Amino acid sequence: MIADKSLLIGDEVADTLVRYAALLGKANSADNVVVRSIGVDGEEVEANYLLNSGTVLVAESTRSKLPEPDNAEALAYLQDRLQQYETYSMPAPDDESAV
Repeated sequence: MIADKSLLIGDEVADTLVRYAALLGKANSADNVVVRSIGVDGEEVEANYLLNSGTVLVAESTRSKLPEPDNAEALAYLQDRLQQYETYSMPAPDDESAV
């Protein structure tokens, strides 16, 4: 759930989106990701997620019988970005005691 909206996006893409959002927050970075979603009315929509250090994002389970939207493209993008950040060296926090 984000911006008081509930959207069905699928388990794997939801988990990966949350992991990516957390990583962007730690890296003090930002990105936007377009994810195919199913709204509360059952209609398929495209949701554009702005992810940054201020993003509040919740992934929750559902018992919906609706099929997951095809998010292969979004999932591939998220996995690629996560892999790129694995080689990114996070800056160390300033050691205030050394001053």
